[in-house]
Amino acid sequence: MQRRDFIKNASLVTTGVTILNFPVFGKNAPSNKVIVAVMGVNGRGAYLAGSFAKLPNVEVAYLCDVEEKAIANGLKPFKDSARKPSVVKDIRELVQRKDFDALVVAAPDHWHAPAAILGTSNGKHVYVEKPCGHNPYEGELLIQAMEKHGKLIQMGNQRRSFPSLINGVKEVKDGIIGNVYFAKAWYVNNRKAIGVGKKISPPSTLDFNLWQGPAPRMEYKDNLVHYNWHWFWHWGTGEACNNGTHEVDCCRWFLGVDYPVKVTSSGGRYAFKDDWETPDTQVANFEFENGKAITWEGRSCNNYPVEGSGRGFIIYGTAGTLVNSGGADYKIFDDKNKLVKEVKSDIKADPNNPVSASGELDLYHLSNFVNSIRGETKLTGPVEVGHKSVLLCHLANIAQRTGTTLHCDPKNGQIKDNKDAVKLWGREYEKGWAPKL
Repeated sequence: MQRRDFIKNASLVTTGVTILNFPVFGKNAPSNKVIVAVMGVNGRGAYLAGSFAKLPNVEVAYLCDVEEKAIANGLKPFKDSARKPSVVKDIRELVQRKDFDALVVAAPDHWHAPAAILGTSNGKHVYVEKPCGHNPYEGELLIQAMEKHGKLIQMGNQRRSFPSLINGVKEVKDGIIGNVYFAKAWYVNNRKAIGVGKKISPPSTLDFNLWQGPAPRMEYKDNLVHYNWHWFWHWGTGEACNNGTHEVDCCRWFLGVDYPVKVTSSGGRYAFKDDWETPDTQVANFEFENGKAITWEGRSCNNYPVEGSGRGFIIYGTAGTLVNSGGADYKIFDDKNKLVKEVKSDIKADPNNPVSASGELDLYHLSNFVNSIRGETKLTGPVEVGHKSVLLCHLANIAQRTGTTLHCDPKNGQIKDNKDAVKLWGREYEKGWAPKL
């Protein structure tokens, strides 16, 4: 994509005025080239590799995956490139190479934090997809890793870089809908049953030992790879962290809240009887100090929309309401429910696209990352911000799994007086694979 095409396609219009007062691209001097490696390239990672390659003065030098078909998929965006990325299957080997600047992590959830820590400890900046950890403990480790090694870690909460939403947050903070006190978010899909898997030998195309990496070893089942690992607690984090993270992050951002004081969750695996362990139906509630709250509704197997959209969020205030339908758009209503402002985007969100729900609007977030590496701007989604939002989703899952109400320390989100819940703050690792700072 040419720069002029990106600017045209990503323009955000409100009452006839184009909003694009946001630094998209950095300098083009050869000395400012950012060299990138991408881990996990079957779906989202292949999209990210191709997207980073579109940015001026950015080169994708390496791809890292443990499955042959995924590697072939990751190479597709470069089929017409004069120089194709090199493939390194073992992330432990890749991070030791000195000829790249940044590691992009889009592998399964159980790899996110361990791979990011490997990157920072070997001198790389890191872009890590959501969730930034398989559990709360790993999010805390990432913040420590960033501080210890002095490297940037950006989480893939792309909406933090959308110019329209940055402007929307400013409007809300300036009082356009009064004092904001409640936010509602949702995500719906029409996922099918995954059946009861058979224990078989891993395919010859897959290095299952490397795929499991830091997770304690389990036998291979034929309904696990590539996508269904999301619904197994051993590797995944359920729909809450898989998709809820984005809108929950926006709710927290617009309300201006950090850690909760109380978390509840209800739901379960209702739609089918199969191997799926995480909830396909979940309603989570988060209460904060100073009289503010967030609720998130996830329906993995019934895609009837809310407010006409498969995902989105609503911010409620004393003088009005802000409604987002999952992308870069939003509407503002006054206290009589009269539409007083509408911000539109030429790029429409695709709520159920597993590769990129927000399309080329993601380029804003990727550009922010590489321009921050160049020292031209600051991260919009640094891991210490992303961790707070992912933590809410982890806490929702912990409340769900324990069947308890969680009471948390508003200073750091730590669970209080609940031994069963505290056990799920971290996880066990395969011997020799635990992340080390």
